[in-house]
Amino acid sequence: MSEKLKVGISIGDINGIGLEVIIKSLLDNRVLEYFTPIVYGNTKNASFHRKANNINDFSFNVINGVEQANPKRANMINCWQEDVRITLGEENEIGGKYAFISLERAVEDLNAGKIDALITAPINKHNIQQEGFTFPGHTEYLQSKTNSDDVLMFMICDDLRIGVVTGHIPVKEVAAQITEEAILKKLRLMNNSLKTDFWIQKPKIAVLGLNPHAGDNGIIGTEDDTVIRPAINKAKEEGILCFGPYPADGFFVADAYLKFDGVLAMYHDQGLIPFKHIANRKGVNYTAGLPIVRTSPDHGTGYDIAGKNLASHESFLEAIFAAVHIVKNRREQAELSQNPLTFRKLSKDRD
Repeated sequence: MSEKLKVGISIGDINGIGLEVIIKSLLDNRVLEYFTPIVYGNTKNASFHRKANNINDFSFNVINGVEQANPKRANMINCWQEDVRITLGEENEIGGKYAFISLERAVEDLNAGKIDALITAPINKHNIQQEGFTFPGHTEYLQSKTNSDDVLMFMICDDLRIGVVTGHIPVKEVAAQITEEAILKKLRLMNNSLKTDFWIQKPKIAVLGLNPHAGDNGIIGTEDDTVIRPAINKAKEEGILCFGPYPADGFFVADAYLKFDGVLAMYHDQGLIPFKHIANRKGVNYTAGLPIVRTSPDHGTGYDIAGKNLASHESFLEAIFAAVHIVKNRREQAELSQNPLTFRKLSKDRD
């Protein structure tokens, strides 16, 4: 039996619901059959959240480093020793400071190969801004830390997978960022991820239009015909099975997404609003294109419900198992690719 994967977990904003959903995800010892959790935080802060949410019969195994992790326990590395004042539901610099300490330590171990995947609890994109973190979010930070050329924000839930061309930018800047090259880069990333991370041999990708009704033959904007359609044609020449552009408003209503393995939206809300509605608290944010595996739940810090024992941990638990699944797929594919005949047979069986 192969050794269980070591899954690193950053705690996010300590004034939010991060530690609550982490603890709830690890409460059932049966999940420890599939991975060894290593949480980067502080046990005093974790106890505060446990008590605030009336969670009993749970404690972390305290370790100094990954090598000390107990595979039968939920482990925690104390990343700071000082006492920290937690003010549940409040956005302040303390929440951002310790969210970054947790994240930075986890990424150090991830890049060093000490953990196999990283699950990030939600941060506040405003209060985490400081020396060392001047990014719009986790995605851009990890892209920088891994020296990756480009990445794809890939929202996944069962057979629904939606990526976006533009991520955390103002809506007024979206149209200028929609270029043939930008679309092509994301299509290549999505196509490769679907093959490598999800074992889909010949993925089919739907591409959404930018304008209402995909421009309606140029009446409501020209980008769909002059930028998006040519990008799709060039991707097809590279062997990528992509189709569109489809009008975004009717695409999800008619369940057309079920005919495709992935959907590429042009901007953040165009993809994430239908995704979160369909996923119904089970969605996962996966950063495709990185040499490492990182996932997160599809929700935010939840300040309004912090400490009230109301936060659902479904998305966080899904994020953990998605990461485990992707790591195993990558490793199995790398191993089998050394034997092309076996690889092609198993890939065909998985389609």
